[in-house]
Amino acid sequence: MSLPNPKAIVIRDINELPEMRQLEVLQKEIWGVDDLDVYPALALRPQVAVGAILVGAFSETQMVGFVFGFPGVEHGETILHSDMLGVMPEFRRYGLGYLLKLAQRERALQTGYKRITWTFDPLQLRNANLNFSRLGVTSTRYLVNFYGETSSFLHSSGTDRLWVDWMIDSERVRDRVEKELIKKPSPQEIATRQALVKVGEGDQPVSMPVEELADRLVIEIPKDINEIVKRADGSAQRWREATRGAFTRALDAGYMVEEFVPVEREGHTVGCYLLSKR
Repeated sequence: MSLPNPKAIVIRDINELPEMRQLEVLQKEIWGVDDLDVYPALALRPQVAVGAILVGAFSETQMVGFVFGFPGVEHGETILHSDMLGVMPEFRRYGLGYLLKLAQRERALQTGYKRITWTFDPLQLRNANLNFSRLGVTSTRYLVNFYGETSSFLHSSGTDRLWVDWMIDSERVRDRVEKELIKKPSPQEIATRQALVKVGEGDQPVSMPVEELADRLVIEIPKDINEIVKRADGSAQRWREATRGAFTRALDAGYMVEEFVPVEREGHTVGCYLLSKR
């Protein structure tokens, strides 16, 4: 497939059934899921009719990415829950995931939403960096095996998820997505935090012996969990268990995940989740 000029990629709403059928095919291509795990067009159609937001990225007539969110109620507040965001691998160089989230935010603000929620795998460094650093989400909930077993190759190490909150009209989010003001903590500041999990030799997880939690914490993840999954030596599962224990302990104790920062350490990239007391 020849790659287009990024300016030729159009982001627009999806309202018609034929394009929703394209989205069924796209899910299989992006995530490698079986038919039973595809979100069907016949479910998308009525949800869009009653307020769901479905936006696609198109290269000429080909759909190459999309984001889908539907209305919900959480703690008495009407929210938009963003259930799916996907981009074809060969088009990810254009930052379409970020652009699709901005389009979703714009439409949500026009509709009157103040908060968008979604889940993601906390071991995926690129997703963590997009969500926390660029978009400005926060998280206070860790969900164990949220989706159970699926046919996707991405879920071979389990489906634990962080549930994130995107306060789309807050100063924090406006600074990041409208003014592009992102104040990242320095590696020196991160080093002063109490570590619950560190990246050890050979990208193995090292759970730190911590009796009492400090006010500021850090949980590290490796650069590429997908490559670790390919080893098929149990390392991916060890990462899942180590980070699951750290996140659940901290969040149950009243901490909030407030930031994510990739740092360079001895020639390797390490992802750092930063947590503080709520």
